[in-house]
Amino acid sequence: MTGKLPNLHARMLDRVVAVVQDDSRFDALLAGGSLVTGGFDEQSDLDLILVVRTEVQAAVMAERRSFAAGLGELLAAFTGEHVGEPRLLICLYGPPLLHVDLKFVAANDLGSFSERPLVLWARDDTGLRRRLDAVEIAPAGRTAQWFEDRTWLWLHYSTTKMRRGEYFEALSGLDFFRDVVLGPMLRRNAGERPRGLRRIEGSLGARDRLLPTLAAYDRAAIAEALRRTTALYMELRAADPPPAPTAHMPQALLDYIDERQ
Repeated sequence: MTGKLPNLHARMLDRVVAVVQDDSRFDALLAGGSLVTGGFDEQSDLDLILVVRTEVQAAVMAERRSFAAGLGELLAAFTGEHVGEPRLLICLYGPPLLHVDLKFVAANDLGSFSERPLVLWARDDTGLRRRLDAVEIAPAGRTAQWFEDRTWLWLHYSTTKMRRGEYFEALSGLDFFRDVVLGPMLRRNAGERPRGLRRIEGSLGARDRLLPTLAAYDRAAIAEALRRTTALYMELRAADPPPAPTAHMPQALLDYIDERQ
C-alpha cells in the first residue's frame, strides 16, 4: 500500500502501523477518505481510524495528543467537536507539512461508514473483517428534497445580509451555498460522488457554471451572484425535481433581491 503513496505520506503511514502494532491497546488500523475513494496525491491528508480495545478507550482518549506527538514532529492538533466527532484528533506535522486525521474508535463501537474502510493492519484480521461485514455502509447522499428544503432559507439569509450592507456575511453565505448545494448537485447530475467543491475543477463544465456565482465586495455584484446562483440551482433542480417544491419560489426570492429599500 505505502509503495503507491507519496514518500511523505508513506513514511508517516509506516510509522503509525509500527506504533499500533507494538501497542496492545490497539486492535486495528483502518483508513478512509481518498485512500479508499481514490484520487490520493501529494496534497491529500491521511484519514486514519485507530480501533482501540473497548476497556481502554477512555484512557487512550485522554492521552491521544501524547500518542500523536509520538508519531512525529507534531506542530498543532485539535479535536473534532466542530464536525460532531469528538473522537477525532486533527493533526499537523512537519516540516514538511502533513495533515493527519486520527480517529480513536472503540472496538465495540465501529458504528457505520460512508464507504468500507481499508484495513491497513489488524491484530485479528479475520475477526475484524467479519465485524466490518456487519457494519452498515451508508454512502453520504442528500435527496432532492433535502436541497429544496434548505435552499430558499439559505439564499434568503444571504440576501438579507446584502440588503443590510453586511457584504462579507453575504459573500460567506454564497460560498457556503456553493459548497453544500451547488457543488454536490453538479456532481450528482454528472453521475459523480457528491462531495462539495473538492476538485470540482475536474468535473466537466462545473468551473464555468460556478464562476458566475462568485461576487466582489459590492452590492450590485452580490445581487447578480444571488440571481445567478438561483438560476443555476433551478437548472440543476430540473434534472431531479423534489417531490414538494417550495411555493412562490424562486420568484419571491428574486423580487426580494431586486426590491429597493
